[in-house]
Amino acid sequence: MKSNLLMNFTVDKENSTVHIKREFNASLANVWSAWTEPEILDQWWAPAPFKSKTKSMEFKEGGRRLYAMVGPENQEKWSFFEYSSISPKTNFKYSSTFCDAEANPDPNFGSSYWDVTFSEKGDLTIVDIAIKRNSLAELEKIIEMGFKEGFTIAMDGLDKIFETQNQNRF
Repeated sequence: MKSNLLMNFTVDKENSTVHIKREFNASLANVWSAWTEPEILDQWWAPAPFKSKTKSMEFKEGGRRLYAMVGPENQEKWSFFEYSSISPKTNFKYSSTFCDAEANPDPNFGSSYWDVTFSEKGDLTIVDIAIKRNSLAELEKIIEMGFKEGFTIAMDGLDKIFETQNQNRF
């Protein structure tokens, strides 16, 4: 099913940044929960057929989420988030770093710096995301790895969660 919800994805090579603006047919409270609670994050964060598996998560300033994207043959690709700023139901910022299962950073990749902002527009919730990399080469590497396609699939998975919630209300 193709969604008519807004999904803008732009690459700012000059500033080594990806900008994403995405609408969701859900309340601000539900969208915030989907981005900040591990039980919900694990349902959509990885692009199908991968699954997200959180090992630990403390959603607080200075806290960390350690998780794996698990492939169909149980291969694991680990990452961690380090939360630097949280303004409830408005914005949070974190760094995202590839690592091993013990959170030792992968020296072949730098970190991504995410700035995620939430707002309401009628019955919709808008999520504005800026993802900064340290260099254009790093940015191009994640783009070549299929970041746009994978993130789009994950967003569609989140839409399905909200569709189910909306159907269950009646």
